[in-house]
Amino acid sequence: MSDTLGSEVAPGVRMPRLGLGTWDIGVRAGSRGAEVAALRLGLDLGMHLIDTAEMYGDGGAEEVVGEAIAGRRDAVFLVTKVLPQHASRTGTIAACERSLRRLRTDRIDLYLLHWEGEHPLQETLAAFVELRGQGKIRAYGVSNFDVDLCAALRRLPGGEGVIADQVYYSPTRRGIEWDLLPWCRDHAVAVMAYSPLDQGRLALGGALARVARRHGATPAQVALAWTIRLPGVAAIPKAARPEHVRDNAGALRLRLTPEDLAEIDREFPPPAGKLPLAVV
Repeated sequence: MSDTLGSEVAPGVRMPRLGLGTWDIGVRAGSRGAEVAALRLGLDLGMHLIDTAEMYGDGGAEEVVGEAIAGRRDAVFLVTKVLPQHASRTGTIAACERSLRRLRTDRIDLYLLHWEGEHPLQETLAAFVELRGQGKIRAYGVSNFDVDLCAALRRLPGGEGVIADQVYYSPTRRGIEWDLLPWCRDHAVAVMAYSPLDQGRLALGGALARVARRHGATPAQVALAWTIRLPGVAAIPKAARPEHVRDNAGALRLRLTPEDLAEIDREFPPPAGKLPLAVV
C-alpha cells in the first residue's frame, strides 16, 4: 500500500496516508522527551504526516512537534489548525504566525480551520489565500465540516481551494460514507480521519481480531488499514508510546481482502442513511 494519497495537495506535494496525531501531547512537561522521541520514531518508520493544532496543550503540542522535526523539516508533511475564535482574517494570520514560531518552521503544509465558529467563513478563506500567497502555508482546508457546510464553503471566494476535511472516522463511526466521502471524492477533497481507533476505546476483538489472525497482524493494524482502504483517505492516530507507534506503522504493509472487508462490514455495518457528523 502506498503511503501517499492519490492527488497532490500542492505542486509536488502529496499527503501521506498514515500519520501521527498529537492530541493531549505537550500538556505535561515531564513527558516531553518521550513525546518527541515517539514522533521521531514515527518519522523513522515512514509516517511522515504530523497533525497538530494551536488548541492542543494551548500551543504545547506544536512546540513538541517543532522539537521533533528539527533538522528534518523537509521530510515532514505538517498540518496544524486555527481555532474558530481566532479565525477572522487578521486573527487567522496572527494565529498562523504564532504556530510557525512554535513549530520552528517557515511554512505549514496544510492549515485547517478547526471547526466553524462565529467569524464569517469568507474572512477565514481570505486569510488562507493570503497566507498561501506568502508561502507561509502550502494548502488549506477545514475540520469537522459536514457535507452541507463543505458545499456552502465551496461557493465562497477561495472555497475551491479547500483540499481537505478532517473528521472523525472509524469502524464504529461510518456516517461520512453516506454523503461526505462521496462528495469529497467528487470534489478532490482529501479526508483526514481522526480518532480512527476511537481514542483507544475501539473494541479490538471479534472481526478485527479474526482478520488480524489471518494476516499475522494486530487488530489495531487492521482497523487502521480499514480506515485508509479508500483512495483519498488518511488516518492520524495518536501514539505517544513507542510500541503503539510501531504497531500503527505496520498498517501500511497490510492489504485487506474483499473477504476481510465483508467480515468487518458484518460487525460494523455501513450507514443506511444520513447521520449527524460525529465529533469528539
